[in-house]
Amino acid sequence: MPEVLVATSNPHKLDEIRAILAPLGVRAIGLSEAPVTGGTGVGSRSAADLPEPIEDADSFAGNAEIKAVAYARLTGRPCLADDSGLEVDALGGAPGVRSARYAGVDGPRDVRDAANNDRLLRELAGVPRARRGARFVCCMCLASPAGAVLATSRGEMAGVIADAPRGANGFGYDPLLELPDGRTSAELPPDEKNRVSHRAAATRAIAPELARLLREPAA
Repeated sequence: MPEVLVATSNPHKLDEIRAILAPLGVRAIGLSEAPVTGGTGVGSRSAADLPEPIEDADSFAGNAEIKAVAYARLTGRPCLADDSGLEVDALGGAPGVRSARYAGVDGPRDVRDAANNDRLLRELAGVPRARRGARFVCCMCLASPAGAVLATSRGEMAGVIADAPRGANGFGYDPLLELPDGRTSAELPPDEKNRVSHRAAATRAIAPELARLLREPAA
């Protein structure tokens, strides 16, 4: 079965991607399952032991490419990577690639998430609902073992920014993105969110091309 490295150590993200690729006959593995074969990381137990590549692009697509190319070269395997975040219309697309660092707060994930959500609500104070349109965006990139970009995709999950957080599921801005059915992303059961998420959409979009490329004989 063709195999692709997914540039993540997050088991939930890996399971979500695996569920979409498996019916196409593609096996997805995480960073902890990929030994390092090239670059400055030789001698590490796996790609998960290495410092993460610096994601300094000005777009989700650019950051996904940085990760896919870096890990593909280090492991000698085809690599699928993603970058994601929130775009808000009234803020000109912010926080965008700065989604995880929007408030500039360090610390545990829940502390950073709370600070980011608080800043977003402050930025949108007084902005009417009609201008609070927003979307989660996920861009994916597939790179060859030599570091060539083979395929890309983009997925979205659209809604509006609620006036206050609601829901206990998910993380990040999930409690603030209200979907067309009135629930926030954080009010969706995990299995439903995985089916309709921006990451699921991006994975479904790239999956057929990924399967085709992995089955092509090496040049």
